This record gives sequence, structure tokens and C-alpha cells, in this order.
Amino acid sequence: MCQLFVGADTQLWENQTRSMRIDGMATSVRLEEFYWQVLAEIGARDSLSVGQLVTRLFLETLQEGHDPDNFASFLRVCCGRYLSLQLSGDIPTDQSADIASLDAPKILARERASRQNLHSSALDQVG
Repeated sequence: MCQLFVGADTQLWENQTRSMRIDGMATSVRLEEFYWQVLAEIGARDSLSVGQLVTRLFLETLQEGHDPDNFASFLRVCCGRYLSLQLSGDIPTDQSADIASLDAPKILARERASRQNLHSSALDQVG
């Protein structure tokens, strides 16, 4: 089983720091190459460079009132969610479908309902 993971290209988990400007301020973000590749795929769907996507995510995170202190972790979770939402069918695997056109409130509501059902089922098994 582990050969699938251990045998992967070692460059995928090498850290890479990229310098960029976010809202006019110079900063750097350090992620594994795998995540940079996923961010590039996400951005390309909406005709955004990785820098533009990261800037947009940062600014929208601030608008939502979230603390950007662990922004690199947030970006990793964004990548994981993107891949998970593709598996669930909520994000089409067809790369020509842009992310901005998706019904985000509907997808988020479906996720919340699914988590609640999972939580309720777990409580039923305990009780």
C-alpha cells in the first residue's frame, strides 16, 4: 500500500518558498511543491496566476474575519478541499469549468448537512 506514496516523486514534498505581493505588501509563502501544483490548477480554472489566487484567498479570508496567522495551513486545506470536492462531484473534474461559477452556498450547505448527519449517526451508535 505505502509504495504508492513512498514511490512518488520526492520533489512533490520539497518545500518551496515563493515571494509575492499581497495587497501591496511583499511577503513569502512556503509550501510543498504538491500544493503549489494544486494551487496552479485551481487558479488556471478562473484564469488566475498562483499569485493572483493567493492574493484573492488572503483578502477574502480577511473579509470573512478569519485570522491569517496560519495562512500556509489554510492554503493546504484549500488544496485538500478542492481535491475532495472533485471526488464528491461538487467541483467538476473538467478543467474548463471555473470555480467562480459554482454555487458555493449550496455546496457549503450540503457539506454542513452531511457533517450533521455523520455527527448524529456517531451519537446514535454511542447512545
